[in-house]
Amino acid sequence: MDFRGILFFPVTPFDAGGAVDHDLLRAHVDAGIAAGAGGVFPACGTGEFHALSASEAASVTRTAVEAVQRRVPVIAGSGGPLGHALEVARAAADAGADGLLVLPPYLVGGTQQGLVSYVEQITAASALPVIVYHRATAQFSVDVIRRLTQNPKVVGFKDGTGDIGTTQLIVRAIAESGRTDFALFNGLLTAELTQAAYRGIGVPLYSSAAFAMIPEVANAYYRAYVDGDDERRLRILDGFYRPLVALRDETPGFGVSLIKAGLRLSGVPVGSVRAPLVDPTPDQEARLGEILAAGRALL
Repeated sequence: MDFRGILFFPVTPFDAGGAVDHDLLRAHVDAGIAAGAGGVFPACGTGEFHALSASEAASVTRTAVEAVQRRVPVIAGSGGPLGHALEVARAAADAGADGLLVLPPYLVGGTQQGLVSYVEQITAASALPVIVYHRATAQFSVDVIRRLTQNPKVVGFKDGTGDIGTTQLIVRAIAESGRTDFALFNGLLTAELTQAAYRGIGVPLYSSAAFAMIPEVANAYYRAYVDGDDERRLRILDGFYRPLVALRDETPGFGVSLIKAGLRLSGVPVGSVRAPLVDPTPDQEARLGEILAAGRALL
């Protein structure tokens, strides 16, 4: 799977009654494509996959595919309870998605063999290739990733643990497998903060939740990153991402909540986050507005 450009993880907008607002989602996705997204990941972490029913996740993916119109790859979320994961995987294939991001199983932790079985059952559910997300209840050993490289439908690895040493060993195992089609992602929260380190171990791609709310700043950072302009990259890191991360760390779940709040501050009525996440307080939202203004001023 070939990604050219920043990776876009859209939010899932909700209307005043709490239902998915598909018209606004379509506009949100189209705006991301116009801003230069190289791939769209609907109904994933930033899109509140954890809070969507299987039918909602399917409809979100369908709307995203319709909005993208084959301009870039669409990778839909799958995961959670196995039955839910299989249902949304099949629905994503029917909707015309190009692949799946396999999120961790719900609540329980299994053995490494159990994780292999979980991934293999999802790959068998549809013709779509999958990217595995290494975090929480789905932390794969180096040997298991080596085994999964033997499955041609497993085409990517996304790290959400921050364990650079283990990730380096996994990157090397993938290289030793001879697979040249494997996409490697940094999937930590506000990944721009850590991406220089991930690039150093051979992980060139990263999730950008910030792109969903302030694409001009996310694009400026990405351009500096790709061009090797570390002076400009660090200026954006210090002036925007560091204070954003400090605010994010005040409250659990703010990796998503702040993105929706930032969109609302920009006049996009995407609604609140669903429980158990919470929206920022008025003071936190005001500080977010200052951070967004500072980010734009850097440009």
